[in-house]
Amino acid sequence: SLASTAVTCFTRGLDLRKETEDVLCPADCPLWQFYVFGDGVYASLSSVCGAAIHRGVITNAGGAVRVQTLPGQENYPAVNANGIQSQVLTRWASSFSVTRIKNTALEAVGRTVSTARPSTGKRPKKPLDKKAGNKDCKADIAFLIDGSYNIGQRRFNLQKNFVGKVAVMLGIGTEGPHVGVVQASEHPKIEFYLKNFTAAKEVLFAIKELGFRGGNSNTGKALKHTAQKFFSLDNGARKGIPKIIVVFLDGWPSDDLEEAGIVAREFGVNVFIVSVAKPTTEELGMVQDIGFVDKAVCRNNGFFSYQMPTWFGTTKYVKPLVQKLCSHEQMLCSKTCYNSVNIGFLIDGSSSIGESNFRIVLEFISNVAKAFEISDIGSKVAAVQFTYDQRTEFGFTDYATKEKVLSAIRNIRYMSGGTATGDAISFTTRNVFGPVKDGPNKNFLIVLTDGQSYDDVRGPAAAAQKAGITIFSVGVAWAPLDDLKDMASEPRESHTFFTREFTGLEQMVPDIIRGICKDFLDSKQ
Repeated sequence: SLASTAVTCFTRGLDLRKETEDVLCPADCPLWQFYVFGDGVYASLSSVCGAAIHRGVITNAGGAVRVQTLPGQENYPAVNANGIQSQVLTRWASSFSVTRIKNTALEAVGRTVSTARPSTGKRPKKPLDKKAGNKDCKADIAFLIDGSYNIGQRRFNLQKNFVGKVAVMLGIGTEGPHVGVVQASEHPKIEFYLKNFTAAKEVLFAIKELGFRGGNSNTGKALKHTAQKFFSLDNGARKGIPKIIVVFLDGWPSDDLEEAGIVAREFGVNVFIVSVAKPTTEELGMVQDIGFVDKAVCRNNGFFSYQMPTWFGTTKYVKPLVQKLCSHEQMLCSKTCYNSVNIGFLIDGSSSIGESNFRIVLEFISNVAKAFEISDIGSKVAAVQFTYDQRTEFGFTDYATKEKVLSAIRNIRYMSGGTATGDAISFTTRNVFGPVKDGPNKNFLIVLTDGQSYDDVRGPAAAAQKAGITIFSVGVAWAPLDDLKDMASEPRESHTFFTREFTGLEQMVPDIIRGICKDFLDSKQ
């Protein structure tokens, strides 16, 4: 019988590597924590074991399930089955189905697929460490409340009550969620920051004290301001914790949200919109952009928008919103091209380059690396120099800060020798990318060369790409265009760069960074 992969309660379809994979679901997964989208055909964002229980393939006692990858689709329906309420999703790029495995004598083989969230059952009844808060909910949240004339004083107070209930239910604490509040009106006002309070009681008090400002509903302006200014480390944002803005909007905004949404995504912030009292048919003529919700949210997949008919009787809306804010693995905007890539530099050290041009090459590499958020939980950089021989200057896990990486780049010594680019690509794929190939970051290799390679580059480059590495080739002086194109990833035009003079490298920096970000985003859609 085939061996099956042991998975956790939270492993999603998109965490699995193969077209068809047999998995073994654990027993006693907490049903209330499952995220399942669709019915029969499930969006790959769904929990595999949750979908299997929903479908009736297994019970909560766990068991073996065959998962088949399917193409994406539109309008995954919400259906309640076997104790799990699946959710609606407008569209997703891939799906899967689940079926029983005939021979259940499957042995689970140790390789557990890791996911963002550890498997935790319903919380034990022992008293929660109140100070620490809910450790299972990792989030830094800005509540962007509506303080405009649209909402008025009376509903403003109801809004404060609702935000207070959400804050309490989140389980704020030193190791749990942290929250702050920004009021949107004519001009945004940050009422308090993440670092100001770490106990729900204090937050509740601060919310009660908020005064109504009035003015136009310039939500776009406030959202942009919050995305740019609120989440600095000085203001209490924590490294590696999802950043979330929950925008409360009564009616509709007076300004445009599109640009603010783009800025928030660039800053790695997950935007939710809670719209209350949506514009009626008669009012639609006054709304400058009917699609304002879709343009502002992190992803237009149904998960990040939330509707309440009025500010009255909102208690039942508290828990579902809290569950969304605490589902760490759904925060698709936390990962940006700046904090979730591995960039390997393969540097030609052949004798035709010469010492002074070699320095220019190192300067170029530093300028590309500088743009990224390098840390143990963020992006990583590695460098290999090659002639006929290869030398790993430093690997992805050697330096965990930007300063150390930049200093290591400065200290690379010029080798001087021949040019075997194909061998060097194979060496780098195996020795530098090998150890990180199952990690969460997307892999990029930037090959810099000034001449013809003595060996074949096409085979090694194809193997690297097959191993999930995107290659940008950068040629200088005598580097033949055919070689550069043969190494580059598709579309080759946008992954191939060439300059006659070494001094031309500097102009390429922004295009390379943009190229990495474009590939990163395309891979996430």
